[in-house]
Amino acid sequence: MKLLSPAISKLARMRLWRIENWSNHPEAVQREVLQELVTAAQYTEFGKKYRFSKLFTLREFKKHVPIHEYDDIKPYILRMMEGGENILWNTPVAWFAKSSGTTSDKSKFIPISQESLQDNHYKASKDVLSNYYKNFPSSDLLTGKGLVVGGSHQISKINEDIQYGDLSAVLMQNSPFWGQWLRTPELSVALLDEWEMKIEKLAQITANENVTSIAGVPTWTLLLLKRILEIKGKNLIKEVWPNLELYIHGGVSFIPYREQFDKIIGGPINYLEIYNASEGFIAGQVKPEDDGMLLFTEHGIFYEFMPVEEYGKKDPATVGLKDVVVGKNYALVISTTGGLWRYLIGDTIQFTSLNPYKIKITGRLKHYINAFGEEVIVDNSDKAIALAAEKTNAVVTDYTAAPVYFSEHNNGAHEWLIEFEKEPDDLAAFVSALDSSLKNINSDYEAKRHKNIALRLPVVHAVAKGTFREWLRSKGKLGGQHKVPRLSNERTVLEEILRIKI
Repeated sequence: MKLLSPAISKLARMRLWRIENWSNHPEAVQREVLQELVTAAQYTEFGKKYRFSKLFTLREFKKHVPIHEYDDIKPYILRMMEGGENILWNTPVAWFAKSSGTTSDKSKFIPISQESLQDNHYKASKDVLSNYYKNFPSSDLLTGKGLVVGGSHQISKINEDIQYGDLSAVLMQNSPFWGQWLRTPELSVALLDEWEMKIEKLAQITANENVTSIAGVPTWTLLLLKRILEIKGKNLIKEVWPNLELYIHGGVSFIPYREQFDKIIGGPINYLEIYNASEGFIAGQVKPEDDGMLLFTEHGIFYEFMPVEEYGKKDPATVGLKDVVVGKNYALVISTTGGLWRYLIGDTIQFTSLNPYKIKITGRLKHYINAFGEEVIVDNSDKAIALAAEKTNAVVTDYTAAPVYFSEHNNGAHEWLIEFEKEPDDLAAFVSALDSSLKNINSDYEAKRHKNIALRLPVVHAVAKGTFREWLRSKGKLGGQHKVPRLSNERTVLEEILRIKI
């Protein structure tokens, strides 16, 4: 290990000239990426349907290939999962990343080709590492172990050749041999899907390792760190892992967790944000203090940016890199080496810099709660509220919900304000039904609620009739077109409504 680490760090530093090339010439690199994608897939079923062999310009590509959401490409993906080849991509696809569902499915499955792994996820990971060494040349990062707090699902087999799992599980399962040596714990533990057992085993094993970096969702990582302190009888993580120097996070906002991490770690550490979705590794912070993440333009993804006001139109307009502006909300549209074509990923972003191109995630196209990685959208909550009302003989007039973030003594929750036309026979039964319905509808919420590890039972308040109308009145928004936001990742609206007395 000690001999291997300097060799890998040297290779990481050698990658810097490539990073400088694509970050300095992003528009040219993106044109090459699109040409390579279309050429590779021209004889696939999808490529033949949209005449890829006849598409020679971006204008033609955008004219002939419509924007797709998951339900549009689901039939292709289902056939790929049955073993079909040359459908969306020209090489065999044996892996699928399982993530939270759409409005019609509990889960969705994103194809992961070998090109997705090598030219996107792993290449981007190496570039994050290379940039880190550039900024911290005396780093001892690779002299210790990297702790990965991975996904909540084991790899599952569809048939002899096709498998799926959380993105983190797929990446760990396919990582090169040296990646296994540099990571803790061993793969069999990292891929456990029973979270209570997994956290305990992670803690017992890693408490005695020389951990220099951590990567994982903040909620799960905090739980693990607290358990490690209990095991070691220490107050600070730096007392357990004195060489810990980096925490890599992504997927949910780190802002509510920063203070808790500083407190529990108890010493200097660097934080880096990455944007590594099931659909692709899109961006990563170069320096901890950067406002935004560097957009990865040479990594098998062609980007288009849809102004959010275009969403829902018959033929929504998109722009390329040369036409984006700082501070404007765009929905990401991507074409990838996994066979996603003009795919609307659902995330919204803003550019924080145009030279180089840096972005920050601003949310989802629709109202949502994703404080703990649960990705609950309004379609989920509307259905769950309706089912809970039906089961408890209630009638709901309106509702809003927001997260209750982790505290030093409590795990997270969703807090709901509900205005009933007819209150349920039993509010506790309503809460239970709401919770059960959300679990059945959304697999990510179900995972986070497992044994109350990340999310406890929802906190529900029945507010007086007229409360929501009064809030709209206070905002000058009374009228048919104005609504109280159903879901929010921030607590502003919920706190304002809580203060209203009727």
